[in-house]
Amino acid sequence: MIELSSIKSPDDIRNLSMDECEMLANDIRTKIINTVSHNGGHLASNLGVVEITLALHRVFHTPEDKLIFDVGHQTYVHKLITGRYDSFDSLRTYGGISGFPRRSESEYDCFEAGHASTSLSAALGYARARDALGQKHHVVAVVGDGALTGGMCYEALNDCGNTKTRMIVVLNDNEMSIAENVGALSRYLSKLRSSTGWIVTKRRVKNRLQKVPLIGKPLYSLIHHAKEMIKSLVVDEGFFTALGFRYIGPINGNDQSEVERILTLAKDMDEPVLIHCLTKKGYGYQSAESKPELFHGTPPFLLETGKSATSDGKSNGAVANEELIALARQDKTIRVVTAAMPLGTGTAAFAEAYPDQFDDVGIAEEHAVTLCAGMAAGGLKPFFFVYSTFLQRGYDQILHDVCIQHLPVTLMIDRAGISNEDGQSHQGLFDFSFLRHIPGITIIAPADENELRLAIQAAYRSDGPCAVRYPKTAVVLPAGQQIQQFGIGRWQTLLEGTDATLLSVGSMTAAGLRIATGLQQKGISLRVINASTVKPLDNETLEQLYSENKPVFTLEEHVLAGGFGSAVLEHAAGYGNGIRIIPIGVEDRYVQHGDHRHLLEDVGLSDECVTEKISAIMAKEGCGNG
Repeated sequence: MIELSSIKSPDDIRNLSMDECEMLANDIRTKIINTVSHNGGHLASNLGVVEITLALHRVFHTPEDKLIFDVGHQTYVHKLITGRYDSFDSLRTYGGISGFPRRSESEYDCFEAGHASTSLSAALGYARARDALGQKHHVVAVVGDGALTGGMCYEALNDCGNTKTRMIVVLNDNEMSIAENVGALSRYLSKLRSSTGWIVTKRRVKNRLQKVPLIGKPLYSLIHHAKEMIKSLVVDEGFFTALGFRYIGPINGNDQSEVERILTLAKDMDEPVLIHCLTKKGYGYQSAESKPELFHGTPPFLLETGKSATSDGKSNGAVANEELIALARQDKTIRVVTAAMPLGTGTAAFAEAYPDQFDDVGIAEEHAVTLCAGMAAGGLKPFFFVYSTFLQRGYDQILHDVCIQHLPVTLMIDRAGISNEDGQSHQGLFDFSFLRHIPGITIIAPADENELRLAIQAAYRSDGPCAVRYPKTAVVLPAGQQIQQFGIGRWQTLLEGTDATLLSVGSMTAAGLRIATGLQQKGISLRVINASTVKPLDNETLEQLYSENKPVFTLEEHVLAGGFGSAVLEHAAGYGNGIRIIPIGVEDRYVQHGDHRHLLEDVGLSDECVTEKISAIMAKEGCGNG
């Protein structure tokens, strides 16, 4: 019996018997469940792909053969059998291994995929490179059925099928089901046409019939079309076939021997192949099987009950949806849209309250933005709830479809700022930069839960595009500092000071107040202003600050390039020399994964780091006692 801990590479599993593979699969599931219960992570999807992943590494010779996962969060099994067992307990922790593929982490991770619907394009690129360089290795993309709601998949499928580029797509379908009476016949036909005998016989019949004078080609065509008609009645393969792929399936993706048999056959096909695997999300852990949506991305949980072991506090998504539910009681034109994230964005609550005013479009952010544009043009008031990192995919639609037409679409940007354990592909640190330069858009970064509600009310009243940006967890300001008033383009002084001013944005406003308190101990009096409107800026307040001729610091949980501080610098440039603006934010870098405290320290945004920066600069001004 092989121990999971002894596996250093896929070579160690290629000679195992099926019985040994089954025991190994059980050990892998146990390891993943235990680790994710401690660290949090993506559980249900990984439990469903254990057999597929083992089969892929046994049939193909990785890393020479290229294996690309979409989305990368289903690679925990892959990591365990490619030499990362000893470090697996560090999954998603600060300084530990990533929850997604990382090229710098292993030669087996040939492409990094944190966003859905990208693997097919990447795999096709790998296949084209292989062919151009005269190489012979295989390229395999593993794509989930959810990712197929993204349009990029179809662009790649169409391109690949049109050119007949040799590659294999494994469709991991863990949502759809097939009726028992249809499924039995489907599996039989799948086995028949994917067998070596079927393929060889088909080729021979075609060659021989087409040589028969006069009737050969028409007869083959008749037989061929009759067979395709029969198959289309029992197997939903016509779409992929029309795109130029040989379709095989559906097969049981949790039956490793069956998956290996089909993969072995697919290796010998000199054309694009799509293998349709049916798997059960959360397979092997009852809590995840019964509620896979809750265990897609989960915080640490109790093994015995499956219940969360931690509490992050109230989410801003929940706050935002509470406010919209209240508004929707009076206005049926309000529409809430999300892109496959009803639980993460809190919109499930709105969907329950007003199902006829809710749309989940799947993993299709570009479509979601333009859908909202059409809704707004047609007289509705759409609010699109989306993570900051995924809104990046809808940039052209925001500029072209929403803002050029000045339509009243509100972008509710969740998970803004540092996004902790998901790492560099998910950090919400770029939205100011790609939104701020678009004419006509209003950008709001509320400081606390109450201001978020006020910002939503302002966006609702607006006749143009708005973006409301907030972190996952609702921020609580110090006692007595709750934001009670809000106006677009009007900032609010939260703490008076005489030596310098700190313009803080969104999630950093509470930090700004703590930092000012700490600087008082150093003899520095710092005024703190809640600059919750990033666009338009508060011209009156800025002009007043310029006239004081004292340092102005900006503080944001965002990259400096194109961020809020950059906006203030641009504004100040029109007011002559001598104005000192010092932006504090994330430098020109990608931020890795880890807990929020460590990541803030890494990028220089912890209270201590910011206090030290301001102290050092103020010391040069002759201010302070240290």
